[in-house]
Amino acid sequence: MKKILSISIGSSSRDHNTRHVFLGQEFEITRQGTNGDVNKATQLYREMDGKVDAFGVGGAGFYLQVADRRYYFREPKKFRNAIKISKVGDGSRVKGLLEKRAFMALEKYLNEKEGRSLKGMTALQTTVMERYGMGKAMVEAGLNVTFGDFMFALGLPFPMKTLGQARLLAAVFLPIISLMPFAWLYPLGSEQDKPPQPKWKKYYERSQIIAGDFLQIRQHMPDDLTGKIIVTNTTTSKNVEELKKRNLHILVTVTPRLEGRSFGTNVMEATLLALMDKPESDVTEADFLDLIERIPLEPNIEVLN
Repeated sequence: MKKILSISIGSSSRDHNTRHVFLGQEFEITRQGTNGDVNKATQLYREMDGKVDAFGVGGAGFYLQVADRRYYFREPKKFRNAIKISKVGDGSRVKGLLEKRAFMALEKYLNEKEGRSLKGMTALQTTVMERYGMGKAMVEAGLNVTFGDFMFALGLPFPMKTLGQARLLAAVFLPIISLMPFAWLYPLGSEQDKPPQPKWKKYYERSQIIAGDFLQIRQHMPDDLTGKIIVTNTTTSKNVEELKKRNLHILVTVTPRLEGRSFGTNVMEATLLALMDKPESDVTEADFLDLIERIPLEPNIEVLN
C-alpha cells in the first residue's frame, strides 16, 4: 500500500483519512492540519520523510505561476528543505490541468442536461493570480469574468476584468507578496472555521459562476446562492451541507470526491507522483496528463438544489 500524507497549515477540523485504489494500486491518503503552525508542519515533514511515498503540501504552495512566470514563496522553502527522501507535490503542476478539465466537463453537463452553455455567463474568480490556469480556462470557456484579487487577498474594492491586468499586477506585486507570511494573505487555523462574513455582495449576486479557492469563496459568501454554480477545490461533507442550505444549484470540485470529501490538488499531485516509477526531477507535464487521463481523475459535478 502506498501512503500519501498531506500536511496543511490549515485547520485540523478539516482532517480526513481514506483509502482508494488508483490503477490497481491501493493508497492510504491522510490530511493533517497544523492550525497555522508553520514550525509544526516543518517538523512533521522532517519526522515523516521516508515513511510515506509522497507528501502533499496543503494551505501553502511553493510558488504561483502566472502565464510563463513563477513567483516563489519564501515561507514554504522550510518544508521543501525538510524533505530529503519522499516525493512532494504542492498541486502547482496539476492544478491548471485539472481546472481546465473541470470547466470542459461543466460545459458538457450544461449542454446535455440543461440545454445551455457557459458562453456569456457572468463569473467571479476570487484570485486569478493564485489560480491563473483556472482564470484562463474560464476565459476560454467564454465566461464574462471578474477577477477579485484585490478584494479577496487585499480587502480593496478594485475588480479586474482581463488576464493582461493580472499578469501586469503579478509582475508588480508578487515579488513582494511572496516574501510575506501566508497568515497575512489567507485564512489559516481557526480562521477557516469561522462563519462566513458576507462581503462584496454585488459581485456574488451578479455572478452565475463563482470559482476559486473554497475557503476564499466561503469567507465572504452570502446566505443566498440560489441558482449559482461554484467551481472549486477542497470541500468537506460539512461544506456541502452548508452550500445546500444556501440553495446552491451545482457544486463542481476539480478533484474526485472520496468518501464525502474532495481532496486538494496537492494530494492528487502527490498521488500521481507516487504512481510514477521515475525520479521526481524527471517528471513532465505530459507524465501527469497521461496518468490523469488513464485513471481517470474526473471532476465531481453535484447538483445540490
